[in-house]
Amino acid sequence: MRTYFLFFALAFSCLSFAQDIVAEDTEDDLDNEELVIINDKENDKEQQDIIFDFEPDTGLDAPETWDVNFDNLLNSWHVSHHTNKLNHEGYKENIPTSDHVYMERLSKLPNIIELPYNGTVRGCINLYVERRRELVEYMLGLETFYFPMIEETLDKYGLPLELKYLVIIESAVNPVALSKAGASGLWQFMLSTGKNYGLEINSLVDERRDPVKSTDAACRFLKDLYNTYDDWNLAIAAYNCGGGNVNKAIKRAGGKKDYWAIYPYLPKETRSYLPLFIAANYVMNYYAHHQLYPVQTSLPLATDTVMITQMLHFDQIADVLQIEKEILRALNPQYKRDIIPGNSQPQILKLPAIQAYTFVEKENEIVSHRSDELFTNRTVVQESKSTPTPPRQIRILHKVSSGETVVTIADIYGISAEDIRKWNGLKTNRVVVGYTLTLFVNDGGYSASNSRTTTSTVRPQTTQSSSRTNNSSTATVQYRVKSGDSYYTIAQKYPGYSHADLMRLNRVTSATLRVGQYILVPKI
Repeated sequence: MRTYFLFFALAFSCLSFAQDIVAEDTEDDLDNEELVIINDKENDKEQQDIIFDFEPDTGLDAPETWDVNFDNLLNSWHVSHHTNKLNHEGYKENIPTSDHVYMERLSKLPNIIELPYNGTVRGCINLYVERRRELVEYMLGLETFYFPMIEETLDKYGLPLELKYLVIIESAVNPVALSKAGASGLWQFMLSTGKNYGLEINSLVDERRDPVKSTDAACRFLKDLYNTYDDWNLAIAAYNCGGGNVNKAIKRAGGKKDYWAIYPYLPKETRSYLPLFIAANYVMNYYAHHQLYPVQTSLPLATDTVMITQMLHFDQIADVLQIEKEILRALNPQYKRDIIPGNSQPQILKLPAIQAYTFVEKENEIVSHRSDELFTNRTVVQESKSTPTPPRQIRILHKVSSGETVVTIADIYGISAEDIRKWNGLKTNRVVVGYTLTLFVNDGGYSASNSRTTTSTVRPQTTQSSSRTNNSSTATVQYRVKSGDSYYTIAQKYPGYSHADLMRLNRVTSATLRVGQYILVPKI
């Protein structure tokens, strides 16, 4: 009987243990995995060590381009006019998720590149799903516009498709992103690297901002890096900080060619680069589990391209095709000045499909529309044959006004205070109001009349001239200051205007001028 009782107790214990295991398996298989909460008392010590060994890195900084370019992205026309931020009341916060769930989800992604999990990766995931939720939702919305093209190019070069998520870290999917260091475009090419991979970069065109051409260049660059290291994690690190820094880290790590082995020896920003890439793979696939919702975008997915072989301005296209210029900028971000220099070499113009057909029909009309107005650069210029009049030293008398000193008067006429003191026998820069000073100034080679008179008197400013320069309707043009110019000599070229008029017109109190500076003068 005693043996029977012991056997029954043992069987009951095994049954209870089996039920606990089934209960745990059922809990793990719930549809909403993120709701699973790991309880210290319900898991054995070994499972506890696996799950809670990862303390999230809370000291991670967001990539520079996120902060620098997010406002630029939100204010860009194609985002502000072609996106609809859905309002999901009650779904604005992240759902807490365990390490076990993070690891399981990452392991299920069909990737070639290794995507391991640790505390740094968890900190990067938190950056996406907690601190930068709004940015992630905008990137999710833009994904439908850019990612199909990126995937097609990656496939063309036989590269892992998950590399598309590098643009999340590099530019926040903003084709006109510009870093403080000068890297530009979706893939953040520096100027020299972009040119090395065949991208055209000049005053009018920057193909680093061309999503198609920059993606092709990035794929070739990444392929070269992989051929160098034979390891995707190292290739990704080298994309961020350069092969030289990766090679130094490998050497300092004793020759180990593993990202996590050389991790402490990499530049600070590169240490978080691969974890951010792993986290980007996670969040772009599991965003719904964290109550993140893509913004809706109405950017034209159906587009076509036309070849441009003449100089063309966006204003010409917008006027004739009745299309908003900002759409042209959104579809063709590589043209920095809204000018397509097709006359130097054929250029691509991307348009919504309907407008592309209309462009072909009206191309001649578009090319001729406002061309003289929009393109003013001259191809041939005849230099002037006239001989400039040499400047003369003229003697003038200046009556000192209240608040004036020898120094301020010298500034007005472009002469030195020392000369004024010498000409007038003064020992200091102080001068009595009403005193008349004798000055010798350069007339700038201009004479208002044919008179050879070399003496004139500068009188106090009249009410008439003051009202003239205070009139906001006064027509003005820009004048470039030359060597020897002063407000006085410039005023001599505009009859009826004094140096004080010009200073008032330019809203300045100091008469100091720099060679090359532009000031406003009356239009005559």
